[in-house]
Amino acid sequence: MYKIEKEIQVRWSDIDPNFHVRHSVYYDWGAMFRIEFFVAHGLTLEIMHEHHIGPVLFREEAIFKSEILLKDELKIDIQITKAKRDFSRWSIRHVLSKNDGVVAAIIHVDGAWINTVKRKLAEPNELFEKALEKLPQSEDFKWID
Repeated sequence: MYKIEKEIQVRWSDIDPNFHVRHSVYYDWGAMFRIEFFVAHGLTLEIMHEHHIGPVLFREEAIFKSEILLKDELKIDIQITKAKRDFSRWSIRHVLSKNDGVVAAIIHVDGAWINTVKRKLAEPNELFEKALEKLPQSEDFKWID
């Protein structure tokens, strides 16, 4: 199993009145990293627009384990935990870790592809399948029907 991760910088605007990262920022970091992964593997916004296909989430959940403060250095990773064989449906997990290795949060998302014109779920083509094949699989990865 291999990991793809990215460093995250905590910004002043990420902090809430309790002086730790506000809850919605975790979701923003996960979304940012997923889209960066897609773009890096050929699913640019232009390609999505051209094919009228974009990602859609059915569920997004964060489990908060340790508070994140402004001074903390962070990494976020990305792993696919389950998918249909054509990658029309998928689940992704992100783990946010502090520089000392402490897990700060785990984000789970269940998603699919939507036809942005018809506003209905879409079957991805080979471009989309190839990009998602490059996601690292979690140790508990499973194919779904």
